[in-house]
Amino acid sequence: MTASDPANLDEDLEVLAEWLASAEVVAPFTGAGISTESGVPDFRSPGSPWLANRPIAFDAFLASAEARREAWRRKFAMDDLYAGATPGRGHHFLAGLVAAGKAPAIITQNIDGLQQAAGVPEERVIELHGNGTYAACLDCAERQELADIRSVFEASGLPPTCPHCGGMVKSATISFGQALPQQALQRAQALARTSDLFIAIGSSLLVHPAAGLPVLAKRHGARLVIINREATPLDDIADLVFNGEIGAICMRLVELSGDAGRSINYS
Repeated sequence: MTASDPANLDEDLEVLAEWLASAEVVAPFTGAGISTESGVPDFRSPGSPWLANRPIAFDAFLASAEARREAWRRKFAMDDLYAGATPGRGHHFLAGLVAAGKAPAIITQNIDGLQQAAGVPEERVIELHGNGTYAACLDCAERQELADIRSVFEASGLPPTCPHCGGMVKSATISFGQALPQQALQRAQALARTSDLFIAIGSSLLVHPAAGLPVLAKRHGARLVIINREATPLDDIADLVFNGEIGAICMRLVELSGDAGRSINYS
């Protein structure tokens, strides 16, 4: 399907509002585009700071203390760029769907923790690529807080080790070459299969296996809606496609939802 014509935007959003009101199980799926409104840079925009601070591949991280040191330097450099980021309108929109019982959980590729900050319980956010707001030991899995790690790292210049077992400590994100958490992936697949409305928001739908989730949902009978700033490879199989600023689209959807929107209490 082609993207919604701006002249027909409200008509298409009214259709989506009706689908939301009638849906029994909504599966929201988010990518980096939902967080750009909050000041968190995405990966593919020209001039993205991620290009200067590319994440270190998992194999390199394991193999070299120097690579681990550089990984932590880049991690803290990126954290400083969006320190203090707060949830945007898209995050609040989805938090409302969860609170209303429309969405059992939110599937996300993001590592910024903003969906939890918008009020969604941690256990109802399915993080396919981990979480960058804390770290963990690769051996014993003990959680480590970033503030503690940073103070030691900046004082010593050495990559952190676990105070409990001495193992390597890494940001709790999934690096290139690192296996996705199977439990999270299985939960996401189960939600996709059982949904009757799957909404992909702010994802380029290029990274697999996550990008296969909308296809899985569609195959099992769900309506597929894509909201993104740019076109995606799955637009042709979607029932509705919206290209534009995500926060503005989400809030216009609330305005057009009338009684249904107020009962869902999106924000």
